Order: sequence, then C-alpha cells, then structure tokens
Amino acid sequence: MKKLISIFLMMVLLTGVLAGCANQNTTPTSTQKPDAVSSASLATDEAKLVKAASKDGAWIIILKNDMTTTKEIVIEGEFTKPNPTDAAKIVPAGRKLALYNQDDKRNVTARYTLTAPKLTVKSIDTKIQSGTFVGDVYVEALGFNLVDAKVQGNIYYKSEELKAAFTMDAKSSVTGVQEVKK
Repeated sequence: MKKLISIFLMMVLLTGVLAGCANQNTTPTSTQKPDAVSSASLATDEAKLVKAASKDGAWIIILKNDMTTTKEIVIEGEFTKPNPTDAAKIVPAGRKLALYNQDDKRNVTARYTLTAPKLTVKSIDTKIQSGTFVGDVYVEALGFNLVDAKVQGNIYYKSEELKAAFTMDAKSSVTGVQEVKK
C-alpha cells in the first residue's frame, strides 16, 4: 500500500512539474519553495486574485503588493498532502492567503493590505497570514485562523461550531465583531 501511495505522489509531482514546464510564458517571480501538492498562485491583479482563490487555484495565494478589489473573494477548494508523521496517510493541506513577502530565511520583509467588500472562506483550515485584510470575512468551513494578521472588519461564522474552531495568535487582531450569522 505504501508503495502504491508513493507511486501516486510521484505521478502527481511529475504532472505538476510537466504542467509548469509546458507554459512557456511564465517566469518565476517567487523565492518561496512550492508545496508538494501544487505550486503557489501569485495574485498580481484582481482577475488573478479571484482565480487564485477559486478551487482551480493553488493551496497558497500570494500577494506581491497592496490590492483593492470591488469583487467578492471566495476561497474554496480542498487540497491534500501527505501527513507529516505518516506519509501513508493523506490529510487536508488547507489554504493560505499570504499577505506578505519573505526572504530566503523566511523572515517577513513586507506586509500587504488586501481590501475587498467580502471574503468568503469555504476551504477547511484556511489561514490569513502576515498582513491586513480590510472588509468582512464570512466563514463557512472549519479551521479558519489568523497568523500575524489583521482583519479590519467583521468576521461572521455560519455556525457556532465554526466560531468555536476559529483561532488567532497573539500578533493577530480583529477590529469588528465576531458573531454567528446564518
């Protein structure tokens, strides 16, 4: 069984590498290491941001500057990865909205602000990291969290369970209300 999973993971990685090589118009612009499941989605404009957040995006959405959009952003789609303690098991990878840049030692070198009227979180274990989101967040999936991030707006949860599952570290903050809103 382990051999079969290893072969499957190798095929997934090879497919990702070949797909990346097939696009001759792409120039790498990030020094971040790609995820084993898929590479990052760089959001450099409104259209790329909306696509990156969709189920067709990658597990990580990276902003490279401050951005304002009039469109609702919906983070959806489920990505998986091998369990770090047991590679034979596959676990959810979660989604990450990276509102920062970093150096080769993973030190945050710049923080960005994303402004949108609404951000809806439909992916399990989604996190916003190291920047500021201005607008309201609507949480419809378990495990939403903030890491070194600010939400300048409200966070609305679809259920008490989702609200109870929310976490944020000591560096994070929310300026608005946090409540259940169905």
